[in-house]
Amino acid sequence: MHLFERARAAYVAQIRNQEETMTTVNAFAAPSADAPLSGTTIDRREPGPSDVEIEIAYCGVCHSDLHTARNEWNGTTYPVVPGHEIVGKVTRVGADVTKVKAGELAGVGCMVDSCRTCEPCCEHEEQFCEQGCTFTYNSPDKNGDGQTYGGYSQRVVVDEAFVLKVSDKLDLAGVAPLLCAGITTYSPLRHWNVGKGQKVGIVGLGGLGHMGVKFAHAFGAHTVLFTTSPGKTEDAKRLGANEVVVSKDAEEMAKHANSFDFILDTVSAEHDYNAYLALLKRNGSMVLVGVPEVPAPVAAGSLIFGRKHLAGSLIGGIKETQEMLDFCAEHGIVSDIEMIPIQDINKAYERMLKSDVKYRFVIDSKSLAEAA
Repeated sequence: MHLFERARAAYVAQIRNQEETMTTVNAFAAPSADAPLSGTTIDRREPGPSDVEIEIAYCGVCHSDLHTARNEWNGTTYPVVPGHEIVGKVTRVGADVTKVKAGELAGVGCMVDSCRTCEPCCEHEEQFCEQGCTFTYNSPDKNGDGQTYGGYSQRVVVDEAFVLKVSDKLDLAGVAPLLCAGITTYSPLRHWNVGKGQKVGIVGLGGLGHMGVKFAHAFGAHTVLFTTSPGKTEDAKRLGANEVVVSKDAEEMAKHANSFDFILDTVSAEHDYNAYLALLKRNGSMVLVGVPEVPAPVAAGSLIFGRKHLAGSLIGGIKETQEMLDFCAEHGIVSDIEMIPIQDINKAYERMLKSDVKYRFVIDSKSLAEAA
């Protein structure tokens, strides 16, 4: 055979082999920053020895999905398939997989890989991987030449090290947002040892804040919600708040000066951090998980007088996320959700911008059968 013909035959065989090791599934993707999400198809790899294939039942809708779809944080590669609050049933596993079996429930959160060798990774904090973790969507895919695609799709294939076991004791749709909104609030509350005998504030009652209230209450803390909306009082108390403070009321805020052990700030809109730092006790901590677009000024005196701490927190590692899911199963905790078909995702994004959801949209993935 001529050299050129042999090379061409080898190339064709390689392409056919790649095609044979991929499965095409329906998905919803944003084709550009200014275009609505729409139905498409994507390829998922066949499970390798350490891989787990999950048929997605539900996927939560995170504000990060919207930011990425519209390139508001820059760096989006199109087309992008969002979604990192994934739960469903295991359909296939690789020969070396021991964590889960076919037929069991499993989940995938914000990450699908990391370097696994740096100090944070070795200490089970893969979210702080020094090489940069591989996010569930819009990250370079270590298993191919393209990018990762998220949970707005029918199936996903993930290395078992980043797969989470899900209890069948809980409503599966309500579990989905725990994989981001849940761990984002659970992790700082655990890291700063929130518990009984403490007074804890939660700023904001959205997708993150409502989980913060639930966890702080479950940990036994006296839980206070801060909100700009007086109409949220009844709902906040239903979720576990002992008190509700309207943050626009200066007198009401002043009553709580120097009284909080810990404050978790979940708000991504511009607001005054100093007003909340004034409420901390000596040695108290305020932790940010919301990301306002405009940097906020912090007065040095707000920290110096009282030796107060201002810190931030990012999701959680796989070990801690599994701990959170087990805690939720034990205590009957899930997110408050509104179910939608994937065809309503663009409407959901607009409603999310108006805070018109209590408290997390979740996609019923059965609707993806008609997506493409």
